Amino acid sequence: MTFSAPSIAPFTNFRPRAMLALAVLALAVGTSDPAAAAPRPGAYDGTWNVTFTTRAGNCSSNNSAPFAVSGTKVSSAGGGKVTGGITRGGNVSVNISVGLSHASGTGRLAGNSGTGRWSGVISGDRCSGTWQATRT
Repeated sequence: MTFSAPSIAPFTNFRPRAMLALAVLALAVGTSDPAAAAPRPGAYDGTWNVTFTTRAGNCSSNNSAPFAVSGTKVSSAGGGKVTGGITRGGNVSVNISVGLSHASGTGRLAGNSGTGRWSGVISGDRCSGTWQATRT
């Protein structure tokens, strides 16, 4: 590969100090840690009151249940079996079962609240909807 004088002409006026500044900037950009901007582990720890709203199906229109978050795990804070996980960015995925009823949901927590979608079979009826959560 050959370079012609016009193609490298803009680089001939660089000073060592400018090159050092450019190198420091490139190093800073190249080593920035995206996880450093994410919430710390356990940032969502606590008890969350989750309200489920049915949008489709023949299920009761509103139900609520307490969930517990500890680190990256989501579990029941009373009533039913809840298993799931949460990422550092607040993305949450859960499975819920009470008797023969079961549902799964996904969504996002941020600060002290969250929203998402759920679907499942409740008392024999296939239903789906949305959920909202508040940390108590």
